Amino acid sequence: MANPTPNPTLGQLAADLAAGRTTSRQLTEEALARIEDPKGEGKRAFVKVWRTQALAAADASDLQRKAGIVLSPLAGIPVSIKDLCNVAGETTLAGSKALDDAKPAAADAPVVARLRAAGAVIVGSTNMSEFAFSGVGFNPHYGTPGNPADRKRVPGGSSAGAAVSVADRMAVAALGTDTGGSVRIPAAVCGLVGFKPTARRVPIDGVVPLSTSLDSIGPLANSVEDCAIVDAVFAGEPISVPAAAPLAGLRFAVPKHFVMSELDPTVTAAFERACKALSAKGVKIEQIDLAELDELPTINATGGFAAAESYAWHRDLIARRGNEYDPFVHPRIMRGKDMSAADYIELLARRADLQRRVSAITSNYDAVIMPTCAIVAPTLDEVATSDGFVKKNMLLLRNTSVGNFLDRCGISLPCHAAGELPVGFMLMGETMADRRLLALARSVAPVVKG
Repeated sequence: MANPTPNPTLGQLAADLAAGRTTSRQLTEEALARIEDPKGEGKRAFVKVWRTQALAAADASDLQRKAGIVLSPLAGIPVSIKDLCNVAGETTLAGSKALDDAKPAAADAPVVARLRAAGAVIVGSTNMSEFAFSGVGFNPHYGTPGNPADRKRVPGGSSAGAAVSVADRMAVAALGTDTGGSVRIPAAVCGLVGFKPTARRVPIDGVVPLSTSLDSIGPLANSVEDCAIVDAVFAGEPISVPAAAPLAGLRFAVPKHFVMSELDPTVTAAFERACKALSAKGVKIEQIDLAELDELPTINATGGFAAAESYAWHRDLIARRGNEYDPFVHPRIMRGKDMSAADYIELLARRADLQRRVSAITSNYDAVIMPTCAIVAPTLDEVATSDGFVKKNMLLLRNTSVGNFLDRCGISLPCHAAGELPVGFMLMGETMADRRLLALARSVAPVVKG
């Protein structure tokens, strides 16, 4: 199991910087040393490491601080970014070999530019499922970083390296993307906090898309407060941490349908323990009928938005270099080839209809809660075959993907006890209720943590 000593949070390190107990140079050198440690996961967690630029940015941050200039709570803090974000002068690989001949990016993606403007020190770009198309975190091209709780297990995906970079203290926070759970899944199975915003709040320009209808960009970090700070930077909003919401009298809903089946016993035990702890604090937890969720497999039977929209983006690249794609990813993209315009238009309509019907029920509650993933992190051996990969990928993605389809915000919180494999406790808020959800999560997180 991973070291039980908690990682320092962004808030703690920002306080240390302000008090002169450390420097950005020192924090950055420590992060880079962990990345470069031959006994560690750095060579699998990162696709590119920008050592020279990171140290220069750290030195600049220290000089600014001496002059009384502190750009944000992120100033001088080492962070990582997922390998599908454009960085000026760099070729964006998106976890693939098929883009290695693409032109270098002309400019930073807006989210990367916002991190720089906030004074963050970007140490490198992190490994991921190829083209972000799985919840497993497996990558045949650049290796698969080992889960910090058990290196023989996958780290979850697609933001695999992002999670490992934070858990292994190679970064304090990470930029991830979430189309069906790719922030929340690796956060859950690696014992971190992962926040998925309502998609439209954060620009996805300059980021290799998976599904433009579902893609969102969110942080992975060691605390809810850290996620709130980084989320505000991503969204271009004033940086603040919402005040914790009082727990007594809150109403949380647990759907009886779709999301509570086929749960691993470890997941079931951790989730029930967390619910019991919340009930003891005065939270009213109600099992609700939400049979509408059972419609999701039928609605997405032809491949859903991810297949249609990814195929539109990939078809020329596949024609040229499709034989170099991950064999587990290629067929999922190709499902979009057979979808017609009528299929896609019907999908849009059915999504809007389901959103309306579900919101009419869930808007009466402060949040919907469920296990983030139905299972703990699979072993590398369990996802080595096509059948094993498909089965485990489905169970990792099932619960989180509900929030993307419904256009909600969501957050995964650690809820496992010491010595157990990491399990995530997920809260799902209504569309654009992001800061309210973060306020709830601040109160819930210490209660559900085993």
